[in-house]
This record gives sequence, structure tokens and C-alpha cells, in this order.
Amino acid sequence: MTLRILFAAPRRLWPEFEGPLNRAFARAGIVADLSPECDDPGAVDYIVYAPRGTITDFTPFVRTRAVLNLWAGVETIVGNPTLTQPLCRMVDPGLTQGMVEYVVGNVLRHHLGTDRYIRPAAPHWDARIPPLASERKVAVLGLGVLGLAAARALVRLGFDVTGWARRARRVSGVRTRLGPAGLRATLSGAEIVVTLLPLTPATENTLDAESLGLLAQGAFIVNPGRGALIDEGALLAALGSGQVGGATLDVFRTEPLPPDHPFWADPRITITPHIAADTRAETSAEVIAENIRRDLDGRPLLHLVDRAAGY
Repeated sequence: MTLRILFAAPRRLWPEFEGPLNRAFARAGIVADLSPECDDPGAVDYIVYAPRGTITDFTPFVRTRAVLNLWAGVETIVGNPTLTQPLCRMVDPGLTQGMVEYVVGNVLRHHLGTDRYIRPAAPHWDARIPPLASERKVAVLGLGVLGLAAARALVRLGFDVTGWARRARRVSGVRTRLGPAGLRATLSGAEIVVTLLPLTPATENTLDAESLGLLAQGAFIVNPGRGALIDEGALLAALGSGQVGGATLDVFRTEPLPPDHPFWADPRITITPHIAADTRAETSAEVIAENIRRDLDGRPLLHLVDRAAGY
């Protein structure tokens, strides 16, 4: 049987993903007609999807067994009322490794205070010795696949890590907190905060004026999660008062970040253009193929999205 698989992602991605997906299907024993074109929605078996692609209405895809998202985040699709098919988010080993490297690199940068040597305002000899990692309190907000991987990497480096999650987690070397009280406990006295929460109505503006006020004076923020996790006005005010010493931001409410946005003018903010962790075609293709193979074999889909939770 030949499966009809629609590549419903932005057309610019087709040359990057066509070869890896077809090779992964062949290795999995899947005979597939993979195409970015669709003349008969009712004949499509699976949809490989990414935001700003070719579909907004899933109603005609009556035969489609699953929608397989290419990105980790699903906030742009999970609330689509026409989407009744199972939705799977991307959990890609390459994406996870990229996120770990971004988080560890920037946590170490803030921990060691290297910016004061790289970008000095004037010649100076600043011989302050940073504390050891074990003396540095790091908070990781979100203990999903990416948050867990980042927290474990920071623990291996010796950091004092506390994590906050919606569900109970048991992570060696990481104190885990739950609920609103747990969030306060996680942030209280934290010197570096890493935000890797999914974006839902419950997580928007997790870092607001109140929560930023719980941090240690001069704390640093690393946000490779979602831009709307942070109240932008509250962050700028906290930077202005010195409550927050600096922020490394990879994600924003509007992308690309507008040239007149005040973040560009604040020297305490480092802006990276949503490059912390990207979906790699070769590794993500294996995930897509494995999920289709599992579904065909009658096994549960991996990384199935909880519509009620939003991720």
C-alpha cells in the first residue's frame, strides 16, 4: 500500500526535508507518495505540518490518521477548531542537543561574567573571581524533554538546579517544584533563570513584575522557550532598576523583532534570532517515519499533544 503524505509546511522547507523524509520512510519500510501538493485532501493519510504552511482548514482531510508537527511548539495549531485528527509535536534528538548547547553556553556565560571582558566600556582590570557552579542557583522553568535535558546538563556541571513543572518529575540532582507555590519557591533567590515552558494561557507572562522581584538582585534570564513567557515591560523595568542584571533572549512576541523595539537599545539584553534549537531535517525525518510506522503497526503515537493542556 502506498501512503499519501502531504508536506504542509512552508514551501522553502521542501528542498531541505524531501530527501531526508523519503530516505527515512524507505528505512522504515514505508511506501510513500510524499508531496507538497494536494489535489485530493480526502486521500491524504498523514500530514507533515509546520506553521505558516499550506493548511489552515483540516476539515477536508477526512482520511488523515495524524498530523505530525515539525516543530516542538504547537501553540499556533493546537487551538484550531478544524483539527480533529491526532496531533504530535516534534521531539527530535538534534533539536534537543542544540537546545542543551544553547542553554549551557549562555548559563556559563552569565555565571562566569564573561561579558564584562568581551564588551568593556573602558579599559579595566576586573579581577573578581566567579563562584563555583555549586554556589550558583539556577532555576529551570519547564521540565519537558528540552527542560529535562538542559537541567541534567547543568547538574552535570555542578550547578544548584531547581526545576518547576506542571507534572511531578523525578530528576537526579534537581529539586522539582509544582504549582503556584512551587513557582515562587523556584524563583526565590534564583541567580539564573532558564525558561523552557510551552506557551499556553496559563504560562503567558510567567515572568512578570512580581515573579522577577523574587529573583536574587542582578539575576540573569535566558529565554529560548517562547517570547510571551516574559512580560516585556516588566523585564525592561527590572533591568532598569538592577533587579535583573541581564537577559539573553532567543524568542519574541513578534518575529523578526521590530527594529524599533526597545530590546535592541538595551545593552544588557543579548538578542539571538530564534536559533537556539532548530529542527534538523535528518533527525526529525526519523521521528516522523517512526511515528507513522508505529501507527501502521497499531502502536500508540509518540509525543501526542494533550489538547486540554495545550502541548
